[in-house]
Amino acid sequence: MRLVVLGGGGFRVPLVYGALLGDRGEGRVDEVVLYDTDPLRLRTIARVLADQAATAAVTDAPRVRVTTDLDTALRGADFVFSAIRVGGLEGRAADERIALAEGVLGQETVGAGGIAYGLRTLPVVDRIARRVAEVAPDAWFINFTNPAGLVTEAMSRHLGDRVIGICDSPVGLGRRVARALGADPATVEVDYVGLNHLGWLRALRVDGKDELPRLFTSAALLESFEEGRLFGADWLRSLGCVPNEYLHYYYFNREAVRAYQQADLTRGAFLHQQQARFYARASDPTVPALATWDEVRAEREATYMAESREAAGAGERDEASLTESGGYEKVALALMRAIARDERATLVLNVRNRSTLAGLDSDAVIEVPCRVDSRGAHPLPVDPLPAHALALVTGVKAVEREAMAAADAGSRAGAVKAFALHPLVDSVSVARRLVDGYARAHPGLAYLR
Repeated sequence: MRLVVLGGGGFRVPLVYGALLGDRGEGRVDEVVLYDTDPLRLRTIARVLADQAATAAVTDAPRVRVTTDLDTALRGADFVFSAIRVGGLEGRAADERIALAEGVLGQETVGAGGIAYGLRTLPVVDRIARRVAEVAPDAWFINFTNPAGLVTEAMSRHLGDRVIGICDSPVGLGRRVARALGADPATVEVDYVGLNHLGWLRALRVDGKDELPRLFTSAALLESFEEGRLFGADWLRSLGCVPNEYLHYYYFNREAVRAYQQADLTRGAFLHQQQARFYARASDPTVPALATWDEVRAEREATYMAESREAAGAGERDEASLTESGGYEKVALALMRAIARDERATLVLNVRNRSTLAGLDSDAVIEVPCRVDSRGAHPLPVDPLPAHALALVTGVKAVEREAMAAADAGSRAGAVKAFALHPLVDSVSVARRLVDGYARAHPGLAYLR
């Protein structure tokens, strides 16, 4: 079975390959094709993967090919995994800097930064979706490219239900809450609903019984895991659920913006510098590629959402949080196995709503538990959201739709509308300045007229 990785020179690709090395049984991936527009990054990551295969000491490691030609990569694909970053980390750093200069959040997927990243990315993924539909119409497309919900919805216009979005945040949240309650994460059932990076864990069932109420009776339990420390026990009790960590940017927006403004480096600038050093060093054939990558990865995980933790007084990430973070490669592998082998699984995924969540139309991509089999992902029924959550979901979905319309039409006025309507921007004047600033900084937004 052939897996194509778009953004194959990306830093986290070895996580996917590592998961494949541990996969046994029939119907497994035996060939990985890495596609990227940057030959140096491709060669560097290919070296890391070669070291992984050698370290794993397996005789049937998936063979690896690299290419900078998209059609060549796509031909014969069974699955396509996408983790591209249009504009690179330099673009992410610019997104953050321009937004913060206007006093608004520039985070990669939330607020002004998310809209800017989406507007850069939408024309590119639209072209990719068209090529997949033409060159590999039977392939399943697994999207991790951010903003994941927006990108998945845009691609679904060409690929339908064969494009499925994944994210590691809901998985990590469910695991952390399960462990806080003394439950085995592999056996619990989660009630999670929302959009990508905008969702809530509303129940966690063990043998059919919801154990979340027990969590709310104890401040010690609530503050024993990452999200509990981030949001605080009192606020979680008020909500009656556990929000995705990215909702910190909404519930504590002023504090988050202030922390970003006071930081020596924004997250994007830090990662840009870190990865520039990594690729420069690891491209040297005398340097141990895998050991170098692993060292950088550990630093990356330890500093994840550092500004939000500082704003909340949550302290450093503990070992359990580091263990339960990430995991998108495991979600991707479980998704591929369920489809390829008809190994039925229940996973939190980004899929078209159909009639699942009241308040949104059938084509809106949402993030909910899904039953997965050889026919794809099927969203499970969920209860309606409370009014405060539905207001956020419908408001942000409206912004995503405006961004798609602006990208389709190449409309500057449409882009201004998308920014202005976002609850974390809420100013037409600021929206206009943001669009002008981003257009100057990013050649990829030159299409907006």
